[in-house]
Order: sequence, then structure tokens, then C-alpha cells
Amino acid sequence: MKRIIFIFLLQAILFSAVAQQSLLQSGPMPGYSTMKESVIWLQTKKQATVTIQYWNVKNPDVKHFTNTVITTAPEAFTAHLIADTLEPGNEYEYTVFINGQPLHFDYPTRFHSQKIWKWRGDPPDFSFLAGSGTYINEPEYDRPGRPYGGGYEIYEHMADRHPDFMLWLGDNVYLREPDWNSRAGIVHRYTHDRATPGLQPFLAATQHYAIWDDHDFGPNDSDRSFWNKNRTLEAFKLFWANPSYGVGDMKGTMTSFQWGDADFFLLDNRWYRTPNRRKSEHKTELGEQQLQWLFDNLASSYATFKFVVMGGQFLSNTGMYEAYTNYGFDKERQRIIDYIYNQGIKNVIFITGDVHFSELSVLKEKGRPVIWDITSSPLNSGANTNGINQNNTLRVPGSVIMERNFAEIKITGPRKNRVLHLTYYNTKGEKLWEYDIKPE
Repeated sequence: MKRIIFIFLLQAILFSAVAQQSLLQSGPMPGYSTMKESVIWLQTKKQATVTIQYWNVKNPDVKHFTNTVITTAPEAFTAHLIADTLEPGNEYEYTVFINGQPLHFDYPTRFHSQKIWKWRGDPPDFSFLAGSGTYINEPEYDRPGRPYGGGYEIYEHMADRHPDFMLWLGDNVYLREPDWNSRAGIVHRYTHDRATPGLQPFLAATQHYAIWDDHDFGPNDSDRSFWNKNRTLEAFKLFWANPSYGVGDMKGTMTSFQWGDADFFLLDNRWYRTPNRRKSEHKTELGEQQLQWLFDNLASSYATFKFVVMGGQFLSNTGMYEAYTNYGFDKERQRIIDYIYNQGIKNVIFITGDVHFSELSVLKEKGRPVIWDITSSPLNSGANTNGINQNNTLRVPGSVIMERNFAEIKITGPRKNRVLHLTYYNTKGEKLWEYDIKPE
């Protein structure tokens, strides 16, 4: 009888564990990381109680727990779980618990805290990936004809690079006509796309930061006039785990973070954007308040590299697509360039997406700081095979890539001899092009 009872209890436990595993919709996904705190995001299929147990890989016997969250429909069943007992410069592994049962994955689940290095030695070497344009096919809502998305295996090869973090450069989802006019449609798009099976191992094992561009803000080429932008902002907050969403009293998705000896300024080029076709002497992509915030941060930064992250290309002077030189935004672009010049701010590097091809641009004027623009696009949406014909006179020769790709950026070397190594890879993880940038 005892044997029968034991078998019954064991079966009940196993059934319960499987049932809780099936409640997971997508994730887990680590978000921002600091020296003392990190966050892990996930989504369930219905209301559930979730928490995460984590431990330092150097001391696995000492376990810690995040806060506990009950996922609810008003929050799209998402949870942001805070690991707040970290020590700097350590790797952590973690286990997800749903309704008290641990979940098991056949891929690594880990995150790490940033290193403390100032006044102690050289800055740490680190690497990150960047890319824009994640289109996940859903035939019943897609346009007829050849599917626009594909090449999902790219995320497997991105995971294989083992970056410290990922920068999602906008168009991270593509809202369709049934999506952008309702909360139900917006949440459906995020929920559907985030649950893509091939994406999960990449989400689970590195930190993730994101900006948005037109397709996750609203319709194609959308701007400040979009009536439902409060809803898309709400969804962005629910589905990403950035350090903040807006800064001070500024609304939008702008934020910033540090990693090693680099500063990252994540801009919102949609919330305050003047409509492309509006005739005006004072057209803006960023809005004055955000522009001044960027200026203040660039002037006060002591970082070796100052990365400015935004959706559309900054340097490209083609006047094509939504480059800063198109639709009358060139005055604001020049204002930013002049500010960098007048303040003598060195090593400003824009990281941009949007145009569905990749390239490296550089602006060099004698006696002025050099400005770079690393464009990385698309990840797995359709590629622009006309990129080579765009007459960008600031393009670094040979850098144009007109297929699905992602960028890897490594920053290495001692404090006074840092090097930025840029490499582009295709969907198979094969190297396409590389280039080194040395700070001034």
C-alpha cells in the first residue's frame, strides 16, 4: 500500500510540474543589469504566482529569491522579477518557479552583474549585439504573398556569441492593421512574437535593452500625432525590462545605462517627432527637452565611448527613407553635429537601424571630433537589396550588407588603448565584414 501511495504522490508531483511548465508563455528574459541588481522578465498564459530563485555560480549552495508576482490580465500576465542581492562582477544562474513548481529548460538560464573596476584597474572587456527588424510571420494577419519574415535561425547564432547584452534597435515587433488601434491587438502582437520558440534560448541567457521605432510605436512612419501611442508605450513597458521608460518628467522610452567604460543613451525618435510631411521651420525628431537631455549627458560623460542609440540613421546623407537628412530634419541633425564639435566631445558613436541594410558611416572633418554611425538592420524581416545604390558619401567603403544580419561590438584592451571591434554576421552565424575603431 505504501508503494502505491508513493507512486501516486510522485505522479501527482510530476503532473503538477508539467502543468506549471505549460503555463509559461514566453521568457524568461534578463533585462537591465547593474552591479547590485538585475531584472528578469517573463509572461504566463494566465494568472499565476511566479518567482525566481538565483545563485552565484561560484557559490551555488547559497540561494536567493526575487520578489513574488501574481501575473494578471491588466498586466498582460507579464512579470518583472528583481534580483537585488547581487555582488559586482559575478555570473548567476536561475530557476523559474510558477505556482511553487520549478521549471526546467534544455538551455542555459543565466545573467550577470556588472564589474566594479574604477580606481582598481583597467575597464573590463565586454561585447554586445545589436540589430533591428524582427518580423514574426502570422499568415492570417500578414499581407498576401511571400512572407516578410524568415531566417529565425539567426537568434540561435546570436546566442552562440555569448554577448554581455543585446541592444534591440526598434521594429522589434511589427504592429499590423488589426493591432495598432486597440490594446488587445497590441498585446496580441507582443505576445505572439515574443513566444517564438527559436528566440527563447537567446532571451534566457543574456541581458536585453530596447528602443522602439515606427513599427512598435504605431503604423509605418508614425509620429507624435498617433492617437494610440499611450497604449503602445504601456505595452513597451510591459514587455521590456529597461532601466527606465522616460527620464524625469519626459514621457517616452528614452533611458540610459553604463557598461564598463561606455555610456549608452537610448533615444525615442517617435514620441515627439514632427510628422514627416508637415511643412515647418522647426521640425524635430527628438523634441527640445529630449535633445537637451542628450546634450547634457554627452557633455558630462567621462566614458571612453559614448553610444547614442536610435531608430533611424543619423549620419547617412542620402536623404532616403527615414534618415535624419530626409523630410526636413537635417537642421536638427546639423545642430547635434555642431554641438558635438563646439563642445569637443570625442568618441560619439550612433547605433541605428530602420533601413533594412547595414553599413558603417563616419564623419571626419579636420580639427573636429570624429563621429561614427553603426547601422545594423534587418535581423529577420525583409532585406533592402537596394542599399548599395544609396549615395551615402559618408559610408565606409565595403561596409554595405544587404541581407539579414546582426552586429557584434567588442570593446577590449587596457584603459589607454581601447579598441572597438565591429563584426557583422549573417543568419548562419558566418562573418560578413569587420572593422576596428580606436578612440581619439
